[in-house]
Amino acid sequence: MRQPTLFIPHGGGPCFFMDPADPETPHCDPMWQPMQDYLAGIIANLPERPRAILLVSGHWEESRFTVHDGERPGLLFDYYGFPPHTYTLHWDAPGAPALARRAADLLEQAGFQTGTEEARGWDHGVFIPMKVALPQADIPVAQLSLHHGLDPEAHIAAGRALEPLRDEGVLIVGSGLSFHNLRVRGAQATGAAKLWDDALTDAVTDPDPAGRARRIAAWTDLPHAHFAHPREEHLLPLMVALGAGGRDAAVRDHASTVLGWAVSGYRFG
Repeated sequence: MRQPTLFIPHGGGPCFFMDPADPETPHCDPMWQPMQDYLAGIIANLPERPRAILLVSGHWEESRFTVHDGERPGLLFDYYGFPPHTYTLHWDAPGAPALARRAADLLEQAGFQTGTEEARGWDHGVFIPMKVALPQADIPVAQLSLHHGLDPEAHIAAGRALEPLRDEGVLIVGSGLSFHNLRVRGAQATGAAKLWDDALTDAVTDPDPAGRARRIAAWTDLPHAHFAHPREEHLLPLMVALGAGGRDAAVRDHASTVLGWAVSGYRFG
């Protein structure tokens, strides 16, 4: 059965695992609870359980699209200033080397240069949301990097190249944040963040697939674009999910407010 594609918010650092008395179970500030609940329901809301997950995180960039093809990736604790117990978390899902190679082949067929590597651990854009969504860690995962050029059209095209995976039982997930400006909080963010989020959602859910791709590729034309994303690495995973979504309908399937930021998640198909 054909899987959808998703763009999910991955939270802030290890925000869902802040209880030192029970570090492996999600316990978060109430502000993050709607996002945690959304992530926890991802697998149950799919048409069927995926055989594997291909995930692109806003925390990995390479000079060419690169897939992690390791058998048992470790964790990369790439966040700073959090309690000591958050650097001892575990999430032991198997890698998906065959899926990684298949993804690389599809990208190469579309004209992209690709790379592989097996030493890098999964960054927190992978293991934090997946630890909530898949606590049993029992679905294989392959991670795909961003291209460091951060070209929206290239990431949409990469997503289009990966679309056949959806008919092979693979869930394609873009993991980032729809608003990511760490310099603003609370009232100084709220108004502009809401205007940005409304405009982004209107573009992403455009019923014309060509229209939404065109509008999202031109994301800097949306109101408060650079306020929402001083650097766009957390938005680029959306481009991949959108491209892989093909002609399928797009919906916003998550909306919450954290730190004064309006945050959305999207589903294609």
